[in-house]
Amino acid sequence: MKKIQMVDLQSQYQKIQPEIDAAISEVVASAAFINGPEVKKFQSDLESYLNVKHVIPCANGTDALQIAMMGLGLEQGDEVITADFTFAATVEVIALLKLTPVLVDVDPNSFNIDLEALQKAITPKTKAIVPVHLFGQCANMEAILKIAKEHNLYVIEDTAQAIGADYTFSDGSTKKAGTIGDVGTTSFFPSKNLGCYGDGGAIFTNDDDLAHTLRGIVNHGMYKRYYHDVVGVNSRLDSVQAAVLRLKLPHLDNYCSERRKAAKYYNQGFRSNPNIVTPVTEKCGEICDTCNCHVFHQYTLKITNGKRDALHQHLVDKGIPNAIYYPVALHKQKAYQDERYKEEDFEVTNELVKNVISLPMHTELEKEQQDLIINTILDFIQ
Repeated sequence: MKKIQMVDLQSQYQKIQPEIDAAISEVVASAAFINGPEVKKFQSDLESYLNVKHVIPCANGTDALQIAMMGLGLEQGDEVITADFTFAATVEVIALLKLTPVLVDVDPNSFNIDLEALQKAITPKTKAIVPVHLFGQCANMEAILKIAKEHNLYVIEDTAQAIGADYTFSDGSTKKAGTIGDVGTTSFFPSKNLGCYGDGGAIFTNDDDLAHTLRGIVNHGMYKRYYHDVVGVNSRLDSVQAAVLRLKLPHLDNYCSERRKAAKYYNQGFRSNPNIVTPVTEKCGEICDTCNCHVFHQYTLKITNGKRDALHQHLVDKGIPNAIYYPVALHKQKAYQDERYKEEDFEVTNELVKNVISLPMHTELEKEQQDLIINTILDFIQ
């Protein structure tokens, strides 16, 4: 059995190595490193895959969030609501732009933004909602869109962990994660379901005017060289990364399918242990073979008997990779503490940071590896 990796990017690369190497060589030979043909080809391919009018590539997922907020014209002091249980990049850009972050609790099953908490947090100063599609599953976008419409708010989707996921509306129609709100953002960090070999990101929208603004912002505010029409930043996806992403994009659905299969196998292995809560999908409950509503960027358990930290160390001692996403709630982070926050408003998040643990999850997982992981955990968590 080969060594277990949290994310096995080397094995994934080896399966498509000739195509990747050739594409990178072509970019190097052309010397079209910035805004070259590969960037435009990837942009077009991703627009087709997502069925969205506009994809604006950029340098990374954090930039994508910042540029989206800049493009919407949010102003200093405007309140932006997002989930307390997520990576700091989401709240980081809100604070960076001198907007006012408003953190709210999450749902205990999906880990996505809690609708009741969201409603409660809205004030006359609220201008936008940033639902984070955490670990690969969309937030309840139909309800969020309804709330946003009632209060005239923008919806900015953080799709960094859910590229490729589908969201199904009550009428049976579906849309890809990131294409549902006013604007969507994603990251192509190497470990993502669609990852490049460095940093990369993108913004999605069906709004023509917004797309035009965003295209200027990513390139120093220029539409014509040396003419700066808007305040911009330097955030461009380079051609090497675009070439890698363009070749990996046709594999994305299969990558997501393989992750779901691995998640389902984990779920079956842990099913009988009362101290382990396995992931569920909001649409189906269980993980099914036909539904693409969860793409399992992470596979995250809840350990309910107080032994999460001990299990983490036990797995480390056994040479089994694992991670805690996330060990500290955002409202408790030094950078984002605020006297407005009351601990009783974050009951779910405060519980999750004590009991979640994420296991190896990637396209190359073998059942022999999963069996070892499952049995090691079951032997420890009685």
